[in-house]
Amino acid sequence: MPELNFPKIGNLAPNFKLLNQDGEQVSLKDFRGEKNVIVYFYPKAMTPGCTVQAGGLRDAKRKLSARGTVALGISPDPVARLDKFREKESLNFDLLSDEDHSVAEAYGVWALKKNYGREYMGIVRTTFIVGKDGKLKHIMDKVKTKTHHDDALDWIKEHL
Repeated sequence: MPELNFPKIGNLAPNFKLLNQDGEQVSLKDFRGEKNVIVYFYPKAMTPGCTVQAGGLRDAKRKLSARGTVALGISPDPVARLDKFREKESLNFDLLSDEDHSVAEAYGVWALKKNYGREYMGIVRTTFIVGKDGKLKHIMDKVKTKTHHDDALDWIKEHL
């Protein structure tokens, strides 16, 4: 596992302004004082693991909303690909395009990865839970795509 340099729990989460699947700007600051935010980084839209993870959050939206929580998925995919992914999987939350991976770098999840002996830079699947106060509350760095939504929801129920 690559050495990751995450933001510090208890500090304000690094703010970002990114385009969503509709080409509209979404800022983390927009949720401050209103919602908890699950900021999850995933490697690539329309791949098996990312589809399972996104589908879990889609299906958990009502439970998350009841806890005052929204999900934002961030990947290096272009806006057009995110739009296709959202449409194809009937996703009901924003997917954000971080093509230059500057937000991934700010969160410490852009790292050297190895796959089948090949080394490349990419997103390390990681989730950050940001409280209504804008502060980083929790980091999930051992994400299981099948149970990600339940794991995040359980943590929110217990701590927020």
